[in-house]
Amino acid sequence: MASGFPGRDIRGGFGFGAGSAVQMQYQHRSDGGAVIGAAGLLKRSLTEMERQQQLQHAIFLRSVKQKTHFTSPSPISHMSSVDLSAASTTTASSILSSLSSASASAPFVGQGIPNSTTWSFQATIADAEIDSEKKSSMTNRLLELERQLLDDEEEEVSISGSAVTSNEWSETMEKLMSPPPPPPPMAAVPSPTTSTSSSSGSSSSCTPSSAAPSRQMLLDTATAITEGSQETAAANLAVLKRAANPRGDPDQRLTAMMVAALVSRINPVAPGSSIPLTDVCSAEHQAASHLLYEASPCFKFGLMAANLAILEATKDNPKIHIVDFDIGQGGQLASLIHAISERYVQRSPARPPPCVKITAVCPLQGNETTNLRIIGDRLAKLAERLGVGLRFRIVNGKIQELNHTTLLCEPGEALAVNFAFFLSRVADESVSTANPRDELLRRVKSLSPRIVTLVEQEMNGNTAPFATRFAEACAHFGALLESLDATAARDSTERARVEACLARKAANSIAREGVDRIERCEVYGKWRARMGMAGFNPVHLGSTVSELVKLRLSSLRNNPGFTLKEETACLGCGWMGRVLTVASAWR
Repeated sequence: MASGFPGRDIRGGFGFGAGSAVQMQYQHRSDGGAVIGAAGLLKRSLTEMERQQQLQHAIFLRSVKQKTHFTSPSPISHMSSVDLSAASTTTASSILSSLSSASASAPFVGQGIPNSTTWSFQATIADAEIDSEKKSSMTNRLLELERQLLDDEEEEVSISGSAVTSNEWSETMEKLMSPPPPPPPMAAVPSPTTSTSSSSGSSSSCTPSSAAPSRQMLLDTATAITEGSQETAAANLAVLKRAANPRGDPDQRLTAMMVAALVSRINPVAPGSSIPLTDVCSAEHQAASHLLYEASPCFKFGLMAANLAILEATKDNPKIHIVDFDIGQGGQLASLIHAISERYVQRSPARPPPCVKITAVCPLQGNETTNLRIIGDRLAKLAERLGVGLRFRIVNGKIQELNHTTLLCEPGEALAVNFAFFLSRVADESVSTANPRDELLRRVKSLSPRIVTLVEQEMNGNTAPFATRFAEACAHFGALLESLDATAARDSTERARVEACLARKAANSIAREGVDRIERCEVYGKWRARMGMAGFNPVHLGSTVSELVKLRLSSLRNNPGFTLKEETACLGCGWMGRVLTVASAWR
């Protein structure tokens, strides 16, 4: 064809190319006319053919309103764009002319209107009889198209490219352009890009035992427990137990952890259903917590930010006194001693070595005091090797007894108080009218410390209702389990101990109430309000702290999702945008 756009035999459908109207293939006749492909049209009487020619001629000559507004792309997605040049009127009549005209002696021109305006309908009767049944459908489609155009002359129709957005016109064109036979209608055809995920999602919802169930079922179970619907809770737990796997992927591990906590919530006195309080305070739990701080960058960077804040506040003083209420296994203090030694070597090697005094506050006596002495001996040997003078002391006493004398404070020393994952384990006004948490803060404020560091998990797990507290626990521990996948092998012994520690934390937070609930985590906003009421002001951590933490974060290999969130007086470490720990400084 002169237009350069290939067509197809009418028996196989219509051919169309970008930027052109749809064209029909035709054959030359020896007399210069055109005969429709080998099929021809249905047999008609001479009167019908004359009426058809008159109808075609009337379509070409009639004046149709030009369309004046356009809409979004065509709803007929498989239809190519039509080239509408300046000389062409963008009308449905011209589109029909392009569809119904094809002459060898009058090829397509820029306007999209052929030179000849009539069809040659002199097809043989024999050809018409061969495919009469098949061509009857096509002829009816053409006649329907003509009637649509004649009826819609006065209707305002919006077009974009080649498609007219009138519903009837779109349906007619859809039928016309579809290759015969038309496909049967379908109730819903999923997108090629989403069919797999849709199928998998449907499968998951139907067979929760074959895939990790959604966390929504966990939340629904907690709601059912709150509302007293034990049957619903039991049915959900039966499904969740089949999906749980403490050695599977993070979702399966979370499900196992939360199911155990919910079962303990429903029946706390059943054998093996609840975790004894002694387990949350045991030496194994303390050791596993230390492994958590080492394995999770979120905890490690929180402790690192606290150490950097202490270094910044005590940088000009050779005598440093650190009061720590929970030294754990001594990992944070060991890192602090290393940092103090490095600063001394780099800044003032000619001066006497700094003197560091560590006071470990222990409210109880017994095995815990013995463990603290062992940790103190290790820290003393480390400090001696690094050239730092260290004195390590243990103070046993109640909160009400803490003062300058009992804590062995001395004039001229820079006092730093460290609350690393400790205050959330101290009861507040929701547990006791004595409010030990606020009492401790007031006692510390009376010491006039140079700096107070606070590191806590970011979770609303204190006074929130059970359902809200459970949802917070799901999100928090779920993100923790996902982050552990980036730092520890799933089958490692250390990770098993860490996750057992997390399971004890979750069970105590979810299943217990009152004085039996040991950990009562808060979000940073509540800590800020509580510290303010105790008389503390936030201390800006400074760019040095955030930059060093960022540097350590960037050194992690294959870091898929650890994030930092900076604010004026705090630094949040998290996973995939969810903050898990927050470090802050106060004075």
